[in-house]
Amino acid sequence: MQVFKELQRKAALQSQTPELPHRLPEEPLLRGIFEIGKRSRDVVLSARRLRWSPIVPESPAGGTGRAVKEEIIEMKDVFSVKVKRRRFVGQKKGGTLLGITIFKCLHKEENKLTDCAIHLNNFSEDHCHSWFRCLKEILNGFQNRPKSLKVFVNPSSHKREATHIYYEQVSPLFKLADIKTDVTVTEYEGHALSVLKECELQAFDGVVCVGGDGFVSEVAHGLLLKAQIDAGKGTDFISAPVRAPVPLGVIPAGTTNILAYTLYGIKHAVTATLHIVMGHIQPVDACTFSTPSRLLRFGFSAMFGFGARTLALAEKHRWMPSNQRKDFAFIKTLADLKTEKCNKDQWHKIQGDFLNVSIMAIPCLCSMAPRGLAPNTRLNNGSMALIVVRNTSRTEFIKHLKRYASVKNQFSFPFVETYTVQEVKVQPRNKSGLDAKENTDTNATAEEDNYPWNIDGDLIEASEVHVRVHPQLINLYGVNTDDLESSKATCNCI
Repeated sequence: MQVFKELQRKAALQSQTPELPHRLPEEPLLRGIFEIGKRSRDVVLSARRLRWSPIVPESPAGGTGRAVKEEIIEMKDVFSVKVKRRRFVGQKKGGTLLGITIFKCLHKEENKLTDCAIHLNNFSEDHCHSWFRCLKEILNGFQNRPKSLKVFVNPSSHKREATHIYYEQVSPLFKLADIKTDVTVTEYEGHALSVLKECELQAFDGVVCVGGDGFVSEVAHGLLLKAQIDAGKGTDFISAPVRAPVPLGVIPAGTTNILAYTLYGIKHAVTATLHIVMGHIQPVDACTFSTPSRLLRFGFSAMFGFGARTLALAEKHRWMPSNQRKDFAFIKTLADLKTEKCNKDQWHKIQGDFLNVSIMAIPCLCSMAPRGLAPNTRLNNGSMALIVVRNTSRTEFIKHLKRYASVKNQFSFPFVETYTVQEVKVQPRNKSGLDAKENTDTNATAEEDNYPWNIDGDLIEASEVHVRVHPQLINLYGVNTDDLESSKATCNCI
């Protein structure tokens, strides 16, 4: 027992220092014989690697007579280990010991992650349990891997598939990784926000949301708002917000899934889940969107003009199927293409008639824009991309939109201007010049001086909006997409 405790101590110390150079010698923690792939293998475990090689009989002249191929698993890619038993139907405990199963995160092409199992077969209880305990000790030494998660599922997202995605693809992986979950299936808009305001977040290592961009925005807003409440700050107007206390995980179950694409380079629920399970943490900039008197919400990106009017029209036709509704709104808004008139301000001024204004703190990748809606910004560079599209013909505007789906520069048009900013104020001129038809096409119940804004896929009605970026305000489960292979997705919607 004393020897094993010493092995555990060494495993814990080595597993907590994965940054040590690989050239240093790796001290073996355990060595033994297992059957892997129906052949006996000599297996060696260190805090960094599990390696095995075939046991080859010596030739009469001595030596094996042929080279022995060694296989290696990096322990940083392992997320679970289980004792393997054969049980009868209905049997919940006991059973015949078969060995140990190790579950590994496997990297595939196009940024996709999947899980695979490696079976180490051995019938000895003592042998298998000593290996199991040592493997678990190593896994417990990896930081950032969550043990407990608060999960929000939006059953209304996209094709109403979020609940199925969570219970069929996500939950089994959380269970396999021994992650405890507290699940809320939301029943109405704003449900997640109201739960988060009262939630004791110290009981969890992270928060996960399963849904589309609007739902992700609601949960991110709630998480950051909760941080302000817990810090004793007012929520009417926030100039220096407090960082979110726990990371946010995003499981894509919507239409565009911009944040998921930006974090993972792909829309794939298993990939997103494994990034959470493995504890891949990425600091991300977030924005406050405020009127002169109050905070509208926390978020990552916003559109005013074409992008907002398209969303407003889609929201008015929620009786239509999701894809039809979005296509209809896009085509109708394009047919009724109008500019927004913006006022002067005491800052660096841009004044005129604009078809669209985008303000984005993240690159905003999606299938319709594989390079991103704002490819010149980053997840955490402390700045936002301001993209303004001035008045032009419908034909030229469509050319600009089509460029998002290609590798060409979508900004190389004389009517498109891009800026790198830290604060933006958008002040529309009043609506007195707009006809009644346009008011009907946006939101008939809106106040006279309010305009539609698309903030992370959510429709917000406001007039003057002040946007500020706050560096690394929230941690998200995922990676920096600059390090990922570029998505090969293309768009055929135009």
